[in-house]
Amino acid sequence: MGEQEFAFVREAFATNWIAPIGPHVNAFEAEFCQAVGTSNAAAVSSGTSALHLALILGGVERGDEVVCSTLTFVASANPILQVGAIPVFVDSDEASWNMDPGLLREVLSRKAARGKLPKAVVLVHLYGQSADIDPILDACEEFGVTLIEDAAEALGATYWSSRKTRPVGTHKGDPMDPGVDVLVSNCPEGKTAVTPGTMGRFGIYSFNGNKIITTSGGGMLVTDEAALADRARFLATQARDPAPHYEHSCAGFNYRMSNVLAGIGRGQLRVLSDRVEARRRVFDHYVKELGDLPGLTFMPEADFGRSTRWLTCLTIDPGKSGGITREHVRLQLEQDDVEARPVWKPMHQQPLFAGAEIEGGAVADRLFELGLCLPSGSNLTTEDLTRVVDLVRRVWIEGKATQA
Repeated sequence: MGEQEFAFVREAFATNWIAPIGPHVNAFEAEFCQAVGTSNAAAVSSGTSALHLALILGGVERGDEVVCSTLTFVASANPILQVGAIPVFVDSDEASWNMDPGLLREVLSRKAARGKLPKAVVLVHLYGQSADIDPILDACEEFGVTLIEDAAEALGATYWSSRKTRPVGTHKGDPMDPGVDVLVSNCPEGKTAVTPGTMGRFGIYSFNGNKIITTSGGGMLVTDEAALADRARFLATQARDPAPHYEHSCAGFNYRMSNVLAGIGRGQLRVLSDRVEARRRVFDHYVKELGDLPGLTFMPEADFGRSTRWLTCLTIDPGKSGGITREHVRLQLEQDDVEARPVWKPMHQQPLFAGAEIEGGAVADRLFELGLCLPSGSNLTTEDLTRVVDLVRRVWIEGKATQA
C-alpha cells in the first residue's frame, strides 16, 4: 500500500461513501478499461464472482459442457459447477504452461462431430503469462463457442496479437498512465500488444491479496459489449429491478465492490507497471543465481508475449539433478520458515473433479510433479532473495556431499 491508495480511502471516509457503488467504483472501472484496452468493466467482490457472472451472461446452463484449462487454481473451475455445468479439461502446452491450442481444437472438432458443442471455454492465463490467444480464439469463433479469459493471474502481461487492433494502454497520456511503453516496447512488427483478458467475449481479473495489485479482495469483469456489462452490474447488485420498492424478477448476487476497496484499486493501478518490473527483477535474480544448478529449469517465457513473472516458477528433474526433487527444496525452505509451494495440482487430478473428461494431461501432470513456486513478492529485498537462493543451493551442496 502507498500514499495514493491512502488518499483515495481518506476521500471515501471524508465523503462517508463506504458501501458498494460510489465514485471510486465508477472511476476504477473507467481507469481499468483504459489501462487494459477494453470498453466496459464491472468491479465485483472477487475474480471468482466475475467468472461466475461471465458464465451466466454467456448463457451457460445446467448440463452444458464448459472447457477449462486443467493446470490452474480451483477457482477457475468452481463456477462451472456453481452454474450446474460439466467441466471438460484440456492439457497445457510446453511453451507457456497454458491451454494447448491444438488440443482445444481437437476437443471442439470431436464435440462438433457428435452434435454437442461446449457452451464456453474458460482459458486461464497462468502465473502472469498469456496463453496463445489467437489460435484459441480462432477455434472458438469457428465453432461458435464463447471464450472467457481467466486473467486473474495475468494483469500487466502482454500478448502479441495478429487479430486485435486496439492495444493495451489506450490511456497513454492520461494522468494515471501506468507506463505502457514498458509493456509494448518489444512487440514485433505487424502485431499489437494486447492485455490477456480483453480478446474473448469476457475477461476476468482478481485483486486478491496475493495478486500483482490488490484491493485486499475484489475482481473485475470486462467485455466490449456494454449491455453485458450493465447486466453484470445488475446481477451483482441482487438483480434489483428499477422500481421505488424492492422488485426482483430474477435471482441476483451480492457481488459488487465497495467504494473503499475501489479507492485502493485506483491507487494500486497507478503502480501496476512498477509491480510488473519488480516481479521480473525477482525472476531475473533467481535465474542469475540458480540457473546453473543441474536439473533446475525456470518456467519459459513464450515468444508470443511478455510475462509479468507474477510468480517465479521452476521445475526440478531428479534424473538430471542427482536425485534432488522439488520436495527436497520445498522442505528445506519450509524448515527455515520460507514458504514455497508446488505448482497448481491439475483439476483432472482433484478429487472434486474425479471422472471428469480430460484431453491430454501428461504435461500438466509432469509440471505438478516437478514444479515449485518460489517467494516472488514485489517487495522482496536483496537480503530476502539471497536467503532463498542460499537455502536452495544448500540442497544441491548437501546432496553432493551425501553422494560423496
